[in-house]
Amino acid sequence: MDFELSAEHQLLRQTIRDFAENEIKPHARELSKTETFSVELTQQMAGLGLLGITIPEAYGGAGMDYLAYIIAMEEIARVDGSQAATLNHNSLGVTPIYQFGTEEQKQRYLPTLTSGGLWGFGLTEADAGSDSRGTKTTAKLLDGNWVINGGKRFITNASNALTVGVTVQARTGGTKEQPELSCILVEMDTPGFTAEPMHGKLMWRASDTSRLFFDDCRVPEENLLGSRGDGARITLSTLDAGRLAIAAMGLGCAQGAFEIAVQYASDRVQFGKPIGKNQGISFPLADLACEIDHARWYLYRACWLKDTGQPFAAEAAKAKLFCSELANRAATQAVQTLGGSGLMEDADVERFFRDARLLTIGEGTSEIQRLVIARSLGL
Repeated sequence: MDFELSAEHQLLRQTIRDFAENEIKPHARELSKTETFSVELTQQMAGLGLLGITIPEAYGGAGMDYLAYIIAMEEIARVDGSQAATLNHNSLGVTPIYQFGTEEQKQRYLPTLTSGGLWGFGLTEADAGSDSRGTKTTAKLLDGNWVINGGKRFITNASNALTVGVTVQARTGGTKEQPELSCILVEMDTPGFTAEPMHGKLMWRASDTSRLFFDDCRVPEENLLGSRGDGARITLSTLDAGRLAIAAMGLGCAQGAFEIAVQYASDRVQFGKPIGKNQGISFPLADLACEIDHARWYLYRACWLKDTGQPFAAEAAKAKLFCSELANRAATQAVQTLGGSGLMEDADVERFFRDARLLTIGEGTSEIQRLVIARSLGL
């Protein structure tokens, strides 16, 4: 049993940490305040090989393992949740195409998506999210084309200047009770398809979150991803792996908030001594130190299971549940440690506090994770 990261993983962590500290951190506060998606930072992440980190080099990717992706996610989220959300392009954009696409689809899209283009995954609707079978968007095959009608919301990376297209889950047949769900690739310039950014978010204000609209949107029959009726399987596979990425974002958020709180507790003097000398401040931070270490190694173990081809769905749900809820505890404690200072926009913990709130909701709520875990126990 070896708990030491490889030299490659250690170098990756330091490289991404330096990038996050030097390139992202100086801009994170202003980008969040103005709700600005940064094309420049995204292109810099692409230059580091982060937009296709697990994709083979033959398609323009970095060819690294899933643990490398999780470490990169953790380090970006340690500084800014919005840029980590953009990096989730790996889970929701390139991976489904690589895993389920035809060779022609891979050759057509992956080199662009690993070098700076972004791709969204259109699942959530007003009546579909945790229950993906509630999808009402339809796709009918007519004269060799899929004709898509409906809409999506809360879709990441779907309406910015770098977006190339989206994967859309739609009803392609079946009944109301037993719908046939399929996934279809839709490029941005397709007639009948429009996307608009969603503003006024509590969290991830510098990431691109979008509404999608399909009005007799026609795409060629060969844009089907996988086989007809494979939509639910593709979606569940995508979410299983994506939960590890959200867990990494929770871990990074917790680590970043924790470090700010520890530094403040060391620097802030009251009654003649640093406030960290008081057990009321130091003990909750000591508890967080334990939880963060536990979360990191459990998440890494889940990644090891995935990288070695073993079942990991239940472990991904456990890691996502624990890390996302830990992020909320850590951010709350950080704000409490900073007191009034932690409530101001110029304190990064205010942004961490907001960003953490999404993590127990996105890519499966905490309640859904508990359901997955319970089912793995045979309950």
